[in-house]
This record gives sequence, C-alpha cells and structure tokens, in this order.
Amino acid sequence: MAAPCVAVVGGGLAGLCAALELKDAGWHVELFERSRLLGGRATSFEVDGHVVDNGQHVYLACCTEFIRFVQRAGKADALHMQDRFDVVVYSKSGERADLRAADLPAPFHLLASFAGYKHLPLSGKMEIARALISLRMNPSSAREDLSFAQWLAMHGQGAQTIRSFWEPFMVPALNAPLERMNAAEAAFVISTAFLRDRGAARFGYTTVPLAQIMESAAARLDKVHRSSAVFVMEADPHGIALRTTEDELRFDAAVLAVPPRALAKLLGEPSRFGVPPLDVYEPFAIMDVHLWYEAQQEDVGFEFAAILDSPVQWVFKKGEGYLCCSMSAADELVSKPTTDMVAVAWAQVQAALPALAGARLLRGAATRNPEGTYLAKPGSPRPSARTTLPNLAVAGAWTATGWPDTMESAVRSGLAAARVLLRQTGAAPTGNV
Repeated sequence: MAAPCVAVVGGGLAGLCAALELKDAGWHVELFERSRLLGGRATSFEVDGHVVDNGQHVYLACCTEFIRFVQRAGKADALHMQDRFDVVVYSKSGERADLRAADLPAPFHLLASFAGYKHLPLSGKMEIARALISLRMNPSSAREDLSFAQWLAMHGQGAQTIRSFWEPFMVPALNAPLERMNAAEAAFVISTAFLRDRGAARFGYTTVPLAQIMESAAARLDKVHRSSAVFVMEADPHGIALRTTEDELRFDAAVLAVPPRALAKLLGEPSRFGVPPLDVYEPFAIMDVHLWYEAQQEDVGFEFAAILDSPVQWVFKKGEGYLCCSMSAADELVSKPTTDMVAVAWAQVQAALPALAGARLLRGAATRNPEGTYLAKPGSPRPSARTTLPNLAVAGAWTATGWPDTMESAVRSGLAAARVLLRQTGAAPTGNV
C-alpha cells in the first residue's frame, strides 16, 4: 500500500513540526507556504546586509518540545541555554540589578537574589511574595475571564511593583499589555517557569538565524511549495482538494496551520468542522530595532538585559557593536517611521547602559510584525487539533495546546495535529501525488 499523501498548509513552526512528525511516520508530505520564506512568525530575512530574525525569539528550558524540534531538524548545535536563570535589569537611568537562581529547590531558588533586587523596596518584594504564594496555593484564582491586571489588583500589587517586576517579565512573555492578557495564561507562565523547577526559567536562544532551522526541517519533506497560497479547500472523509493560483491538487489528508482569519476563509463555516468561532482573536504587534554602533573598549557586560519604564523592554547583544532592542505589545509603535524608532531606541539604551555613554551610532534598522501573537478574548474557547473530519486537523500556536501563543505552543500544536491524523486515518490513499 502506498504511503498516505498529506498536505500541510502553512510553513511556520506549527506546520513544519506537523510535517516532520508525519514524514517520520512514513507519509508523503507536501508543504504549502504563501511566502517565499519558511518559519511564519519565526523566520529571518536580510536587512542592510545582515540576516535578522523577525523578532528576537527566546525560549525557556521548560520549552522542551521546541528544543526537540530544533534537534530533529538537525540543528542541535544552534541551541544556546543558560546554565541557570540569570537576568540583568537596568533602570531607565542606568542602575543595574541582577536576578540569579541559587542552588535551592523551586520556588526558593530566587529568594536570595530577589532579596537584593535594587529596583524594588522591601514592601514591593513582600507584595510579590504574597502573590506567588497565593498562586501556588490557589492556582484557580487566576481565571480565564480575568485579565492579569485585574488579578494583580486583587492581590495587592502596587504600581511600582507592577512597573519593576510584572511588566518587564510578563509583557514580553505574552506580548500583550497586562490589561489584555488572560490571567490563566499568565499564571501558567509563572507556575511553569518559576514555581515548579529551578531550571525551568533558564533563557535560551538560537545562535543561527531561525530561517536556517526551518530550511533544515523542510529539507526532509517530499515537496515544498513556496510562494504558493492555498485559496480554496474542499474536504470530505475521502480526500482533500486544495486550489492554489496555479494548481488544484488532491490529498488523502491535510493539516491547516495558518492564522485564525486565514483558517476561517479556508473552512468557510468553521462550525461545520467543529471549530469554534475564529473572530475572537486579536493580533498584537512585535517590533525590533537593530542598532550598529562604534564599539567601545568596554563591553556592555551582558548577553541580554531588561530596561524598566522604557519602550525598549529587552536588549540583546548580537555581536560586537550590534544590539537588538525588543519591543513587545508594540501596536502603538509599529507604524512609526524607522528613523524615529531608531532614534528612540538609541536614546533609551544610551541612557540605561553605562557602557554606551559617548558611543556613536553608525546605523539602525527596524523589523515589524503587526501580528506577532494572537490572543483570544477572555473566556473564548480555542480550537483543538481535531475537526469533525478524520483526515483534517488544525494547528497553530494560538490553538488549544495548554500553552499561550509561543514557539513552544506552535510546536506542540503541530505534534497534536499530526498525531490526530495518525490515530484517525487508516484508509487507503486516494491522492494523485
């Protein structure tokens, strides 16, 4: 019997992971991506002669499936991970504080370092301690119908505590203002990263452009259709027909790994496939400003650092004389001219980082992703991988994976979609590819 033929629509992390899983199961896999680039919201392109990612993507040690995906793609040597949680935090005026995990079980591993955290008075530290204890003892208090800002107010978190602790860690983690993020998702991040395992919150990043990892994964597939948007899908239990600008192809099964609006268009009537409403998702923008400057003899002294009370939430050292400034929940900034944002970012990092005093900016660039993440309205159900058809599955970081919209969620959704097809599809293939 010939191998089943499956189409994976969407060449982001979710689609690539589903494709790899199905390929490893012996299926014939073809990937369709509307862009010439693979990776979706986690890709790379050239800016001013430098290959940059479309957003500075980091992962934590608890993101086990993303790490495994990179290993499966043959790029294990591109994974860089901290030995322990170790974060530098600067005030807007340049005062530095360090948070570093100790060799103690969670959640006590951060106590000693946190006690010396300069950006909060003792009263603020006590506020955070009470909130974390409450979350550990009563995790159900962080309900899906609450925003995280509401939860923080209910647990007595003052304005300075929010500015100096919750905002710099949680806004980038979920790419949304505290008022818009789901309290349950925020609580999941806190519990998973900080309260269960002392090593879970270690930061990691890839040492090569993300596109290289995506290309390595795609090279294992049977066929990759680039710049090939799928406009129409017709599906029944006997097969899937896809129509692009050039072809109409038939497959035994399909995984739809596309954003909510694109999925709604392909399905026509999502409810007919058992998919909940897809108009409940709101996109949030991510923006990075890249700064190349005349390198000084004094190094900046970190791999990455947070800046408080600044539109530049995190700064990453990408090389000698090269910084990447990450701006999450950047909806109000993403439409501003590049020259303006370069000037803003340079002024912010010069004021906050003592090593840049007197440094000269050589050039700057900006990368923008207006739909960096998708958040459902509080209380709205997210679709699972399963549909009413045994040969059709859904994937995407924004689906119901148990994780918020992150690279880890994308990979987990791809795995779930592939495994749904593997469990449910046993028919002989009918495709002509």
